[in-house]
Amino acid sequence: MKKYPSKIGIGLVIFIAAVLVGSTIPMMSPPIWVGLIINLLLFIFIGHLFLTTYYVIDGHSLFIKSSFLINKKIDIKRVKQIAETNNILSAPATSLDRLEIVYGEHGSILISPKDKIGFIAQMTRLNPEIVVQYKSKN
Repeated sequence: MKKYPSKIGIGLVIFIAAVLVGSTIPMMSPPIWVGLIINLLLFIFIGHLFLTTYYVIDGHSLFIKSSFLINKKIDIKRVKQIAETNNILSAPATSLDRLEIVYGEHGSILISPKDKIGFIAQMTRLNPEIVVQYKSKN
């Protein structure tokens, strides 16, 4: 069993912080307590998501976990492709430096393991038929 924590992208952190701070400042004077409490709870929830998003390869299964929201199991033998991407769609990923895992007939999920090279190496060791697509380094 190998656990891969999600990479925390500074760009995503800055964007979320800017939105939260930008929406909090106007509510401070005069204080709008409901809005301030909602922003505080949102900040705590997002922090919790960032700290509890990870990926585990155990046997021939990939487990994707993000707090209590996502708990997905994928059979590695069904994975067809792993592609580097910066897709901004909502995903169990705490960075925009992502991998798209394509599996089964129409399944696809975006993740952001901190150790992408190690993750890809272990996945392709378990299923040598996985096609890996890297972004061009132009």
